[in-house]
Amino acid sequence: MAGTPASARGSASAQLLSIGQVLARLTPEFPDLTPSKLRFLEERGLVRPARTESGYRKFCQQDLDRLRLILTMQRDRYLPLVVIKSYLDDVDAGLGPLLPGSTTDRGPSMLPSGRRLSRDELIREAGATPMLLQDAVSASVITPGDTFGDDTLAVLKALVELQRCGIEPRHLRGFRVAAERELGLIESALVPVSRRNDASSRARAAELAVEIAGQLEIVRGSLIRSALGRLVP
Repeated sequence: MAGTPASARGSASAQLLSIGQVLARLTPEFPDLTPSKLRFLEERGLVRPARTESGYRKFCQQDLDRLRLILTMQRDRYLPLVVIKSYLDDVDAGLGPLLPGSTTDRGPSMLPSGRRLSRDELIREAGATPMLLQDAVSASVITPGDTFGDDTLAVLKALVELQRCGIEPRHLRGFRVAAERELGLIESALVPVSRRNDASSRARAAELAVEIAGQLEIVRGSLIRSALGRLVP
């Protein structure tokens, strides 16, 4: 955690990791992770690695777990860093905050590490059928792959419930089109930052993309709730 005393870290110096070692452990799960991204997260106050006398960053196991949590929340929940930092600050303060984007799950202080599920595991945990998963892939609602994350699991669970109401994946093809339109908006907004092709700008562009996606999600949710108000007076 961010509050780990330097003295405690020093007592386990043999377990401290360099940036390169952190990347080696995390990039299999998060291929887009770079040294610039790690430094950017530190600049934003989300992680605070120890420093050697020469100024090199050293990460303990708690830092590694925290980074995995941050990256998982970005990847699977599309949360902007400001929301993630607020959540972690509350966790550090022992407040037991509700996980952002969740309405009922009040779990332990740290999320489990990002899981990767096989096709069979995904189907079993979602309570779905192989045909439903195939239909979702065919409708471009779920991206095909050898393994799947918790975000895909949540989508497939939702599709199971929607199917019970007579809504099939083929009815949701427009969602992919809408997502591509939103991607176009994000790409346009990133042009001023992307023009500066340096490591810091690339890290900022990646973070800004997640923040914009989060704001678009808020607008979309509000529009749907408003429409529901007209549908069900």
